[in-house]
Amino acid sequence: TIGFYLLPDSLQNHIFVQFLPQLAGYLGLSLWAGKNTNITRRLGIQAAGIGSGIIWGSFTGLLLGMINTGIILWIVPALGHDILFLKDTPHAQIPIAVMIPWFIIAIAITVELNFRAFLLGRLVAILTPPQRPTESQLWTSQHTWSIFAIYLSAFTFAFDPFMVETFQHLHWIALWDGLIWGGIWTRYRNLYTIITAHAVEVMILYSCIKVALS
Repeated sequence: TIGFYLLPDSLQNHIFVQFLPQLAGYLGLSLWAGKNTNITRRLGIQAAGIGSGIIWGSFTGLLLGMINTGIILWIVPALGHDILFLKDTPHAQIPIAVMIPWFIIAIAITVELNFRAFLLGRLVAILTPPQRPTESQLWTSQHTWSIFAIYLSAFTFAFDPFMVETFQHLHWIALWDGLIWGGIWTRYRNLYTIITAHAVEVMILYSCIKVALS
């Protein structure tokens, strides 16, 4: 992701180049999954978590969807920023019957597998000190490094090249989404919650903004 912003503009404008960081993430996920065990538990996709994940994810997505819709439709224009460009994004060109719910769900699954289950999960695993401190020291150390990992993964998510190129100044919204989703995943290790929250929020945003700008 950092490397993308060091490239000349002529290369940054290529859609394939914009997707390279995400493709690298999926490649890393594939290689990691092929060399490890207990993959479903580590990624947070155990079948036992589906029910509670959908329930709490729906509530979280509904709340974030309403908040972020208000920010985009009222606060951002009040600050003098344009939102009309959203009518020309790739997402806006997809038929509604395809976008809701199928394409949005597919995006939520792939993005959350990459940024939360894999990237955040591996950051937490890598950054947690390997030594055996006391129980209180262990909790403090893990808590501190988990917070750092959440911020690092959230910034990587918010500054993903395709995200920035597509949503321009609105890409900052992905930062607090990433922090909230990352915090939930780190605490409960249930990716179904995050996938549902992501999908529900985007469905609300997509529907409300499409109607408002039509």
